[in-house]
Amino acid sequence: MISEMVLVPAGDATLHGDFVAPTPARAVVLFAHGSGSSRHSPRNRMVAVELRSAGLGTLLIDLLSEEEERHDTLTAEHRFDIPLLGRRLVAAIDWLEVQPDSSGLPVILFGASTGAAAALVAAADRSSRVLTVISRGGRPDLAEDALERVTASVLLMVGGQDPEVMRLNEEAARRLRAPNSLRVIQGATHLFEEPGALEEVADTARQWCDDRLRSEGKPSKEEG
Repeated sequence: MISEMVLVPAGDATLHGDFVAPTPARAVVLFAHGSGSSRHSPRNRMVAVELRSAGLGTLLIDLLSEEEERHDTLTAEHRFDIPLLGRRLVAAIDWLEVQPDSSGLPVILFGASTGAAAALVAAADRSSRVLTVISRGGRPDLAEDALERVTASVLLMVGGQDPEVMRLNEEAARRLRAPNSLRVIQGATHLFEEPGALEEVADTARQWCDDRLRSEGKPSKEEG
């Protein structure tokens, strides 16, 4: 198992991340956190543990630099800048491609809240590298015209007690041209804090990734 703190160059910013992966890994899941959150999100970290148990590497990354984070805490200027966050994810995808432990592996994007929109933007811009996109309580509508350009399959997970986000996800699903599925986590609200809700999210994500890898026939790094 590889576990290291990493620095990812992204234009004029340097992003802090935590990269953990079994050897060999079947794919790498790149997490895009939601507004006001970070790579330390306990919800994303819980999901990451489940995905690693299925042989997937994980990269949890802060999409803003430390200086930008401080500024955003006061102004909330950057957290809804989807084009910026999308570019940062693209930089992380490109970084994974040149690392010895992840080069050539399929990339899975896992976005929460506004991070889901950024993940869709990045998937549209790196269609040859992204296997699938997973959204947890996401705002895919904020991806705007990138929705129609996504070619990777998309899993949208929404809490059954989150009606406004449900509506936005239903509308986004209708706009997607790529294969997609909307899964409702019954009894869950936006943050999936109810008993068993996040566990269902993690299990659903793990199964989705496994199915996509099998259907795509993607070899592991060792096999490739």
